Amino acid sequence: MKCYASQRVSHFKSKPPALNSGWKPLAQGNALALRIDPRYGPFAAAADASPAAQSALAALAPEQGELWIVEPDAQTPPPGMRLVREAMLAQMAADDIPGDAAAADIVTLTDEDAEEMRALALMTRPGPFLPLTHRLGRFIGIREQGRLIAMAGERMRMPGFAEVSGVCTHPDHRGRGHAKRLMRIVAKAMLERGETPFLHAYAAHEATVALYETLGFRIRARMHMMVIAAG
Repeated sequence: MKCYASQRVSHFKSKPPALNSGWKPLAQGNALALRIDPRYGPFAAAADASPAAQSALAALAPEQGELWIVEPDAQTPPPGMRLVREAMLAQMAADDIPGDAAAADIVTLTDEDAEEMRALALMTRPGPFLPLTHRLGRFIGIREQGRLIAMAGERMRMPGFAEVSGVCTHPDHRGRGHAKRLMRIVAKAMLERGETPFLHAYAAHEATVALYETLGFRIRARMHMMVIAAG
């Protein structure tokens, strides 16, 4: 079965995609289409382009909400679904993360921080951040005067690979290197576990891509993101 949350087997050869591996306990659907539990995220995929698979994908869409489909090639919405938005992504991976990052003021975020984490994510929009997204992996953050001002964490996991995600900084505290420092800590932890860190950035955001390159990430593929909703 081929079901993809963010990349095809052709992009991570011999590595099962997330909905069939790291996210398998959270997957909903059947052999034709899968989505992650909507409390954790909006990602979904069809097994192929057949009418049956596309119909199964459409059936996974919530009445109020979205499905995010990320594939190497441009997609079209299944019958009965409408296109909300689309964009090209740069999929980046790192074999090494150079440099050190001070961790003295870094805190590990837990369920107790969930409401504040989601508020920061909704303000800065690093990507979809649902009520239980913070449980997909380890998240760390920086607080000032008790207030969460920056965070980064892990989202997608497959054997040998882990995704850096949820990277965001409060607008009042940008320009101080918080995101870069947090990302370095998160990615280094992945490498220490024997996993290759990867991430996704909007391809049109050249400054963001350049920032990630300074951390050791390199573009390995271009991906098409399609956000759809019930029509």
